[in-house]
Amino acid sequence: MRLFGRKDEEQEAGEPGDGIAEFWTWWQEARPGLDSMVASGEAEGLEERLAPAVAAIHPGLVWEVAPGRNAAHALVVTAAGDAELRSLAHRWAKAAPPADLLWEFHPSRQANAQALELTLDVGGYEFALDKLMLGLRVPRGQPRVDVSAYHPIFGELDEETRLEAALLALDWLLGEDDVARWVGEITPATFQPIDSVAAAHLPAVVADLASGYTEEEWVLLEGQTAGGAPLVATARHPLRSVDYPLFDQHIAITLPYAHRDENGLPVGDSLTALRDFEERLAARLLKLRDDAVLAAHLSAEGHRIIHVYADPTGDAAIHAKELIVSWEEGEPRVDVATDPAWTAVLPFLT
Repeated sequence: MRLFGRKDEEQEAGEPGDGIAEFWTWWQEARPGLDSMVASGEAEGLEERLAPAVAAIHPGLVWEVAPGRNAAHALVVTAAGDAELRSLAHRWAKAAPPADLLWEFHPSRQANAQALELTLDVGGYEFALDKLMLGLRVPRGQPRVDVSAYHPIFGELDEETRLEAALLALDWLLGEDDVARWVGEITPATFQPIDSVAAAHLPAVVADLASGYTEEEWVLLEGQTAGGAPLVATARHPLRSVDYPLFDQHIAITLPYAHRDENGLPVGDSLTALRDFEERLAARLLKLRDDAVLAAHLSAEGHRIIHVYADPTGDAAIHAKELIVSWEEGEPRVDVATDPAWTAVLPFLT
């Protein structure tokens, strides 16, 4: 059984939801009736009960009932690719009761081992995944695979429906989070790509790609500020918010430095001081590894900005404010904001 909640197009994606505790209270009270509906296949009644309860958390969340991995059924409440809502969906799942024989709970669609045996009705046509063909391309040096998806019914569907069907198929094949991690451009095609392969090969291609990114890596980048000044940055690679779904608090540490070259970049004693500060910050974050991560830092025009993302229920912001007290070159600053989509480091996301 799969039931889909639909996003409210009028809803602002970033509006917060605070009804998680209320949902789980409702769930415990409503569960006997929900169990009966699932057992008897009352899809319409189940939707009438679940849809408003999930919408009360946030109207932009999407829900479905799917086969469970260990339980008979899984209730999935997902952001459906909306980075602004991902942390909310994960907090919903974190607050869930323990799984049992009948129900388990997930904040994203899970890979389905029987995906290639599934057939849906899409726009009145049979969408069988064993007939899905994929053109796969891995851009040089990039941690992603671009997908061109073809199915015989795609020529009969409008563009939006083709894309929705392709996305759902990829979620079934890989799991929604791995689609976010490893899949880049997704192009529904009405003609089969010349070099296409059966959809069954996608998990192996992604596993091979992922095997090249098992160690922590950083990249050095150069660019310009909006005003044209030289900029040097170092960023975690790959850098993806899906890897840290509860880290929706952005902590920006700004350190002015006194010693700079003609381009405004740090040199000499300032460079040494910045390295020492970041070593001490890294040591603190190592102790908070379940609560915070250093995403990137950049230097330009006499300032270094260090971007940290954290779980707002942790103490990362407190540690950052304690550390800057020792900075002696100008007036340091710590700015804390909610940023679930990691927009502050958007140029560095992969």
